Amino acid sequence: MTDPIRRVLMITAHPDDCEFGAGGTVAKFVKEGKDVALVVVTNGDKGSSDRTMTSPRLAEIRAEEQRNASRTLGVEQVTFLGYPDGEVEDTRQLRLEVSREIRRYRPDMVVCQNPRRTYNLGASHRDHRIVGGVALDCIYPLSRDHLAFPELMPEFEPHKVREVYVMQWQDPHVMVDISEVMDLKIKALACHASQFKDFAAVEKRVRQRGAELGKPAGYAYAEAFDRIVMA
Repeated sequence: MTDPIRRVLMITAHPDDCEFGAGGTVAKFVKEGKDVALVVVTNGDKGSSDRTMTSPRLAEIRAEEQRNASRTLGVEQVTFLGYPDGEVEDTRQLRLEVSREIRRYRPDMVVCQNPRRTYNLGASHRDHRIVGGVALDCIYPLSRDHLAFPELMPEFEPHKVREVYVMQWQDPHVMVDISEVMDLKIKALACHASQFKDFAAVEKRVRQRGAELGKPAGYAYAEAFDRIVMA
């Protein structure tokens, strides 16, 4: 029998990406006793329409909002890589840092964003696609192979991830029933107050999307993923 998934690492581009794309799944994992951690690649320092806001101030606000949202879901370990919002590139340095975090945390499962454009414009943000692709490249083969990033050795030994969930909106492989934790997802999203002028409208949209995803499976609310099982 395959050992159960015990450790899960979320890798996302921005503060709030975890809660929007997989907040219910994270809450469910935590309730099941899984140990979940989060890596956020950017500092989210561009996402504001407030003309008086500065990027350094916004980065501080968004980091605190993410910590609060993560605690709401039961996630205590949050790592910020600090890249500027909207300027992520697929570089060796980013691949090294993401591989380091995978080797550090040694997850059974990684949950990441979709590297392809989809009909969901928000999910297709350039940072999302690049971070999703980098995460997949680091899962296989860069965090696995001892000859990749030798400078990480011996502190960060190679690690093989067993399973990957890729956030997906079109023809997903896996539907996760989040009906019992939908309110917790909404509560975690509300922590990102700097991002919303009208949170009631955001909540309505998130609930509608969750209901649409869940309907084919008979769930009140769902989140959707493609699943990759590593050989």
